Formats: sequence, structure tokens, C-alpha cells
Amino acid sequence: MNIPETHQTVMPYLMLNNAAAFIDFAENVFDAKILFSLRDDNQKVSHAELKIGDSTIMFSEATAQWPVQNANLFVYVENADETYAKAIKAGASILMEIEDKDYGRTCGVSDAFGNVWWITSII
Repeated sequence: MNIPETHQTVMPYLMLNNAAAFIDFAENVFDAKILFSLRDDNQKVSHAELKIGDSTIMFSEATAQWPVQNANLFVYVENADETYAKAIKAGASILMEIEDKDYGRTCGVSDAFGNVWWITSII
């Protein structure tokens, strides 16, 4: 099977309101790198791909034909406390305060686009 180098076998594809702002959120909170971004004549994101660590997320602006589709995303980070603080600073809402669990230091936040992020680092 030939899969592009920047893709994985399974990747989330999100339909978002204000997809352009999602790029800023992902860059600021998760140090995401934009792999591809295509905009329509109105500068709305028609299709974009960003990479967080070794994972790619595809997304676009929601439309009448393709309404909002959010996700719950579990993401490993180097330092959950730092990433949690960045997410809150970037406008995310707290779903679960940062705490130690048997699987790592973890928390849950909801971004302004309706996605839930379960942020975890191994302790």
C-alpha cells in the first residue's frame, strides 16, 4: 500500500467553523506544523493538513454540504502541564484539571472549535 509520507493509515478529518483560527490554535498549543493549506476565493480553508508530533490531522471549513464534525483527540506531549497552560491561554475550556493517573499526567480541554483534547505525558 502506498501512503504519502506525511499520512498515516487512519487520520481524523475535521469540519470546523473558523478552520483558519484552528491552525493558530494547533500551532500555539501543540507546536503543529502546517503541511498543506488550500483556501477558496473567500479565504476559507477548503482543505488543510497539519502535523502534531508524528500524526496528521486533516480539516476544512464547515459548509452547508459538510456541517461541523468535531472529534475527541488523545495526544501525547512532552509536558502536559505546559501544553495544558498553553491550551487555556489559547481559549480552551477545562474539562478535566491536570492530574496524575496510572497512565500519565493528563487533562482534558475543549477548544473553541468544539474538539476535545485529552493531553497526556508519561511520568
